[in-house]
Amino acid sequence: MNWLTNFVKPKIRAIVGKKDVPENLWSKCNGCGEMLFHRDLKDNLGVCNQCNQHHKISPVERFDSLFDNSEYELIETPKVISDPLKFRDTKKYTDRLKENRSKTGSTESIILAHGKVNKIKTVIASQNFSFMGGSLGMGTGESIINAANYCVKNNCVLIIIAAAGGARMQEGILSLMQLPRTIIAIDSLKQKKIPYISILTDPTTGGVTASYAMLGDISIAEPGALIGFAGPRVIENTIREKLPENFQQSEKLLQNGMLDMVIDRRELKETLGKIIKLITINNKNFDHT
Repeated sequence: MNWLTNFVKPKIRAIVGKKDVPENLWSKCNGCGEMLFHRDLKDNLGVCNQCNQHHKISPVERFDSLFDNSEYELIETPKVISDPLKFRDTKKYTDRLKENRSKTGSTESIILAHGKVNKIKTVIASQNFSFMGGSLGMGTGESIINAANYCVKNNCVLIIIAAAGGARMQEGILSLMQLPRTIIAIDSLKQKKIPYISILTDPTTGGVTASYAMLGDISIAEPGALIGFAGPRVIENTIREKLPENFQQSEKLLQNGMLDMVIDRRELKETLGKIIKLITINNKNFDHT
């Protein structure tokens, strides 16, 4: 009998006690592979301080970082039919919705909020990639239409932060119908000279890129964001050719004139404030006092 192992060690453990260490204290950067302390990453708005990789953050974190004094009010997400096609693949669509709503605390892949950016009334619609890949379904489409209508009625700048893998296959043609519907909603802003700023994050693909994401009066992207209709693997398998390096990254799109600017997330609030001030200064719909 080893008295140190069988007697002394258990006594010491009983006195000291086992300390619970949270499992989410560290995150591995998917850019450089460095281990990042979660609090440092959060304070840095999800940007790696080693390689500048922009990690995904939640809509609430975006609202807190962009609205003046982090003050804003949520706009209710419109209710739509949950499962119009009674869709099922490996599991029921209704079950997928329940899982994602429980995981994210949101009813849809987009959240709307209104507040002020540089003292100008603004609505921000932010997609959440954690909710079914930020997919565009009827609920998301209705939310964008609701946001546009709110801006027209209340004279607010509209900002949409896109993060999506495309249209939601579980809703079939009803999902694809959101492309023209959201385009019409964005077009209604022009009639009243309401500015629309589109912010593209990683990734912005599929039907989202083919509709509202590319219609901004000013188009901004985060560094290193994948932006395109089809993903690089799909394109390469289709044309059977190797794509140029960084073919669909935001920096390449900027070079080819498809974006107005690529802005580091940590500088986005200041940049948006200046832009909104400039594009509304001579617009009688907006109060600058």
